[in-house]
Amino acid sequence: MLTALMCEQLRPGLILFTAVVLLLAAGIISPEEALKGFSNKGMITVGLLYLVSEGVRKSGILERIVFHMLPKKNASVTSAGLRFYPIVTFISAFFNNTPVVVIFAPMIKNWARKMKLPPTKFLIPLSYATIIGGFCTLIGTTTNLVIHGMLLQEAKDEAIAAENGGAEGILMRFGIDGLSMFELTKVGVFIAVAGLIYLIFFSKHLLPDERKAEEDADDQNLAPGMTRHEVLLGNRFPGLGKTLHEFDFFRHYGAHVRAISRGGNILEGDFMNMKLTHEDTLIIDADASFMKAWGESRVFWMINRVGDYEPPMGTKKRWFALLLLVLMIIGATVGELEPIKQLLAQSDFVQEYIPALKLDMFFFVCITVIIMAWTRMFSAKKYTKFFSWDVLITIACAFAISTAMTRSGFADFIAGYIISLTDIVTGSDYGIYIILAALFLITNICTELITNNAAAALAFPLALAVSDKLGANPMPFVVCVCFAASAAFSTPIGYQTNLIVQGIGGYRFTDFVKVGLPMNIIVFILSVLLIPLFYNLT
Repeated sequence: MLTALMCEQLRPGLILFTAVVLLLAAGIISPEEALKGFSNKGMITVGLLYLVSEGVRKSGILERIVFHMLPKKNASVTSAGLRFYPIVTFISAFFNNTPVVVIFAPMIKNWARKMKLPPTKFLIPLSYATIIGGFCTLIGTTTNLVIHGMLLQEAKDEAIAAENGGAEGILMRFGIDGLSMFELTKVGVFIAVAGLIYLIFFSKHLLPDERKAEEDADDQNLAPGMTRHEVLLGNRFPGLGKTLHEFDFFRHYGAHVRAISRGGNILEGDFMNMKLTHEDTLIIDADASFMKAWGESRVFWMINRVGDYEPPMGTKKRWFALLLLVLMIIGATVGELEPIKQLLAQSDFVQEYIPALKLDMFFFVCITVIIMAWTRMFSAKKYTKFFSWDVLITIACAFAISTAMTRSGFADFIAGYIISLTDIVTGSDYGIYIILAALFLITNICTELITNNAAAALAFPLALAVSDKLGANPMPFVVCVCFAASAAFSTPIGYQTNLIVQGIGGYRFTDFVKVGLPMNIIVFILSVLLIPLFYNLT
């Protein structure tokens, strides 16, 4: 599975599903265990948050906020970063990372060119700012919700086992039942602040100037009535694996392809005979109908939109979308507080009429999606296209992979190896730091080479196995996995937002290594040092 993911033989969801089928055929997991991820609350919450993100995105409120934050004159790379990186980080703590980058990247690129600044100084930091923002809350990134869903599933399995006369599980022993909205904030906020300082004051020295090849492609003469767009091919683009001679782009989309950018370089020679991949950015000439027809399609990630594109949403509905998002976050936060849980448990009305009521993130996301659908904040007829199905299938299959690692004894084997790295027992001064460092590095290497959600699936059972062998609180190890699985800075393939800005900014693979490796080191050091301060082992 790891080899296929690194070689990109198929989409990640299909690769993980293949692994699940093989594990099922080998008798390591049962059909029920193979399918339980598809009904997991965490996975479904991720899917519903795609719809919430679409409703807020269409409102245009986020674009207006960042537009007003951008300097209008006398801007420098540092002053601009000071103004909008923090707000982007804050937004991404409560909003899906990918739409944030899709919304802001074209805006920042066009703004930078107007200010006579190289866009390449801003786009990688934009991606990184959204990633570190995701560290801070439960809904900041899908990885956190995957870990949350796995905790819920494990706690449920332990409760069932205990009812059947089994031993008390490690989560039951420490009273752990998922992650609260701001569980990760106490460490995540320090990582976010340190990351912002690095992005604002130091990353500009490592980032390249604008690529000459990209400028040449953009400077080609336009026919009357045509505008230039850059589009990153999405997973649903039907021409993947075909050449432009085999796939008639103009017949499908009414636009002319002028160049192909791959890995930060404009392809030389006969690009019409080169097979297209999901990492390619096409530079196209199209008329005004192109944006209307494909501006909200998942066939492309729209990258460079010429002119202002105003979403068809009124001012009142725009602010109502923001209000719904705020109420969803507040509701999920307050609903997880222990006094509120006790109040519901002691309420005769609740126990008699709605005993199954649980005011958690899943409940408030469901309410928000229904309100947005019935108030037409996103297209109710086309709502299924807003889901990233491959991500959801990857997450669902991750639960079965995690179960197989535990069931087969593989997780215990690796956990024993991690613990054997030190002879220092729990409660010593340095043992916890060595174990956390090893767990972080294993998870982080996986997330850089494959995907963040698959890495979380592999590392979560390791975290539980380590804590079980030590008889320690699992939370420090689970939180370590959350941060390590999301810290995908050193390669463009580790995170979808990195791929998007690679196409927009014309970055090379080495650009991510130079700028991203220090970010990885910052997150690694702060995670290992701070987690034991905020989470006790006992």
